[in-house]
Amino acid sequence: MAGDAPVEIKHTHLFIGGKFVPSVSGRTFPTYDPRDGGIITNVFEGDQEDVDLAVKAAREAFDKGPWPRMTGYERGRLLYKLSDLLEQHNDEIAAIETLDNGKPYHIARIVNALSVKYLRSQAGWADKISGQTIRVDGPSHAFTLLEPIGVVGQILPWNFPTYMFITKLACALTCGNTVVVKPAEQTPLSALFCAHLISEAGIPAGVVNVIPGYGPTAGAAIGRHMDIDKLVFTGSTEVGRLLMVASAKSNLKSLTLELGGKSPLIIFDDANLDEAVAVADSGLFFNMGQVCTASSRIYVQEGIYNEFLEKAVERARQKVIGDPFTPGVDHGPQAQFEKIMHYIALGKEEGAKLMVGGKRHGSKGMFVEPTIFADVKDDMSILQDEIFGPVMCVSKFKTVEEVIERANGTRYGLAAGVMTKDIDVANQVTRALKAGTLWINMYNIIDPSLPFGGYKMSGFGRENGIEGLKGYMQTKSVMTKLVSPSWL
Repeated sequence: MAGDAPVEIKHTHLFIGGKFVPSVSGRTFPTYDPRDGGIITNVFEGDQEDVDLAVKAAREAFDKGPWPRMTGYERGRLLYKLSDLLEQHNDEIAAIETLDNGKPYHIARIVNALSVKYLRSQAGWADKISGQTIRVDGPSHAFTLLEPIGVVGQILPWNFPTYMFITKLACALTCGNTVVVKPAEQTPLSALFCAHLISEAGIPAGVVNVIPGYGPTAGAAIGRHMDIDKLVFTGSTEVGRLLMVASAKSNLKSLTLELGGKSPLIIFDDANLDEAVAVADSGLFFNMGQVCTASSRIYVQEGIYNEFLEKAVERARQKVIGDPFTPGVDHGPQAQFEKIMHYIALGKEEGAKLMVGGKRHGSKGMFVEPTIFADVKDDMSILQDEIFGPVMCVSKFKTVEEVIERANGTRYGLAAGVMTKDIDVANQVTRALKAGTLWINMYNIIDPSLPFGGYKMSGFGRENGIEGLKGYMQTKSVMTKLVSPSWL
């Protein structure tokens, strides 16, 4: 199928200093069409030498270039121009992402439109970032300055390639930083296309640099680089640990880490059952379960447990699996097919009750049937480990106190949801759960104004909104002696 793609792939080179260039080594690597495993194209492979060149370009753009010295208004104007270009090319970008990633085309269009909204929201802060005037003891005038950190290294995941690329740029660039970005090796094509639009928008050369390549080479080079001031990563907890070590062994660059999740959705007896089933379904099966906040642990109170399962199974059976470019398809191919099938086998082996799915769909490509396990115990691997696929785990509970303890019984703490009509129960549970984002009678609804990040091993730091901007700025305190303090 890779040969019949409905979009032309135009950019396969590294993007350094405002130009598309081959890698120093000349090596390339293939990027694959998950519909059938065919090669879409070959992309130049970045490594240490390429990262060095990109960091040099970003450092020169930060130390000597206009970007951090522009007025906030002018930076915001260029970011708005970029957002307009992204919006104009949404169909093409979505097609590239569907081809490279496998998500249904209509979902790619919706999510990429959301990334444009994020960029515009953050760009609106560009001319509003300011410090404080602070009253201090003695004859002194004191104030703070908020300044960009410098060169930021950003390492992206494969599940939402364009969205992650744009939203991470939004905060960094709004504050006046320059960036070196490594897109996931599985999905580099949309970031490279967007780099072309960054140049077209008039953002100065060197402000954004894109280095496709592998994690152990290009990613590791970014992590340990002595001239990168901050590191931002979304991905697995295991890689997050490695980047913390790399930071500690290099220049102690600050980190924002958004790592794994195993998020609970708690459904109480009094919830609207049909609504709860719909929320659970979208919370887990959206983007084929390839979402960090996916509600992969569903706790249902005993009074509605059986009816919930019946309705959830019927809804899962109605999913349309197939070519993600085909209208009406809900589920495309999975990027981590072997891992998902391994956990499905583990669930059966450990004694969870398979209600629906659990098999490969079709004879080729990486398609997995939407899968639901019932009667899942807290110590089972499918309830503890992040599967990152369309595997819903449903468990029964009796009391509020019980479900709070069980929902918190995980090493992760990225998100959680509660379905109930009782505001007191909702308040009790949301305050007790250890997670960075909580939804009540809804799930996976996000907004650019809300900070996003995790508790525990889901990482630290916050992205988006004013909290996200703070992570890309330094605070400098300034005191001036007053010569004539008699008015104090």
